[in-house]
Amino acid sequence: MKKYLMLFFILTSLVGCNSWLDVNKDPNNPQDVPMALLLPTVEFNAVNVVTAGSATGGLGEDLGVYTHQLTTRENANVYNANGNEYFIGQSWDYMYNLTLQNCDVIIDKAIKTNASYYAGIGLIIKAYMFSQYVDVFGDIPFSQANKKSSGILYPRFDKSADIYPQLIALLDSGIVQMKKAKPAITPGADDLIFGGEASNWIKTANTIKLKLYTQTYAQKGVDKAALKTKITALLATPAQLIGSTEEGFMFPFTSSRTPDNRNPAYVGTYEATQKTTNMSPWFYEILKGINPVFQGIVDPRIPYYFYNQLTKTGAGKDASPSNFEYRDGGFVSIYFGSNGPDNGRALDKSNTVYGIYPCGGRYDEGDALTVDAKSGTGAAPYRFLTYADRLFLEAELIQAGIIPGDARAKLSDAMTEAFKLVDYVVGKANGGQKIPSLTDPKDPNSANTTAYITAILGLFDAGNSDKKMEIIMTEKWISSFGNHVDQYTDYRRTGYPVMFNPGPHKNGNGIVVSTVTPPAGGDPERTAPPVPVSCSLLYPRSLAWSINDLNVNKNAPKQKTDVSIPFVFWDPNL
Repeated sequence: MKKYLMLFFILTSLVGCNSWLDVNKDPNNPQDVPMALLLPTVEFNAVNVVTAGSATGGLGEDLGVYTHQLTTRENANVYNANGNEYFIGQSWDYMYNLTLQNCDVIIDKAIKTNASYYAGIGLIIKAYMFSQYVDVFGDIPFSQANKKSSGILYPRFDKSADIYPQLIALLDSGIVQMKKAKPAITPGADDLIFGGEASNWIKTANTIKLKLYTQTYAQKGVDKAALKTKITALLATPAQLIGSTEEGFMFPFTSSRTPDNRNPAYVGTYEATQKTTNMSPWFYEILKGINPVFQGIVDPRIPYYFYNQLTKTGAGKDASPSNFEYRDGGFVSIYFGSNGPDNGRALDKSNTVYGIYPCGGRYDEGDALTVDAKSGTGAAPYRFLTYADRLFLEAELIQAGIIPGDARAKLSDAMTEAFKLVDYVVGKANGGQKIPSLTDPKDPNSANTTAYITAILGLFDAGNSDKKMEIIMTEKWISSFGNHVDQYTDYRRTGYPVMFNPGPHKNGNGIVVSTVTPPAGGDPERTAPPVPVSCSLLYPRSLAWSINDLNVNKNAPKQKTDVSIPFVFWDPNL
């Protein structure tokens, strides 16, 4: 695997330097690159399309803010990540110029050489990546994308509703290829995700189909009976779906710095001297049990999710006086939509950063280090779609009345698997710390997990139908920390979890203004004052398209003028 990890970074720099409209243009001639070298570049660049990370990150950097697990001082912090926004442009380039063009090359070469496993993998990745873009942008270049060899220089944007059925067809074609007799030319270590194991790719494709079907049930006018039939057929053969932690659709990063094979979110935080990403106080307070969402229930995953650079009573390490906008013991951050006088203060050596989950940072054992590139490993996998995700999908479908079953039992299974997933990531990313297990019954810490799940199920039992759905989606949101694309999709589909919402008061200029007060006694250096927060923009129901590509594609539509208007075909508000 190390051989391919080194080679794909070289290939990325060679193959991906042109505009996505100029795919497969000499002098680099990627058609002549062997499939075994193209495949790892496709898998790696697929991560960069969707992940967070200031160096090579894509959609996740903004959507993590939109789903209120991250905060920043950039435009996203007031729902204003427009088409000029850096991470949207970077993601679009990774998507069309790197991932999809090389997917098409692999599929074409594989079909011509009867390398069916390569073809199947290419088809499945292609379908998944297009689904992520449809869910976020709505209409996108699809049928004419990367068709320069056919004389199409300026691809039209297909309707989102027209694309989804074709994605199911791509997945079915991928499954057909993976079910063929093992061909002479097969992927091995060059398949960084599954090592060429056909059964895992089949399970992934079927689970993606389950996900896509689930995302459409709230669409107005959908044929729920037909949808139920399709979903029931998938669930009738559970062995053909992702069925364990290890079978999850994940990209495996390592701790290597030369070449840099670390998780992009780790690099963008631990390697950076100027830290632009903060952990959301809203997210933290839900986990801490001081938010009404889960009042009084403390989530034992906190030290796995967040690393505090300060002790509970220690002074700040940046400016003096610190005057942090938000502090609760060692947890330091800024609010979404803040207009406070302390919003712009330096936090690089004091703010709370990603923990070992989701990016391979440091587990918080209270040592309060000033983090740097050596504080963790960055070896946490990027989780595209996991077994926990599958179980949460099933719990949602049962609660929504789409399929029969016991939503409570399925939620319990999903939460148990979500905690196992944290332990799994710790096993991959731990650089030598003594980290307690969340699920090993031999570890006393597992009792905290049991108590948490029991408490959440108690809330579920006491809740009405809407509250039950809120709990399912909130737990999925917590578990999927780091995969912000699906969180963004889930919120727009279901209205859950409850998000931070500055307002509803207006100042003299008509700007929505409210105040939030940090936890009493949370800052040992001062009594923190209320913080004014505001957001004049409504919640974005889709993202603006990359202006870079609209400017060069004469067949592109005009830019969206109001992204708060429902746009994606499955949006129940459309």
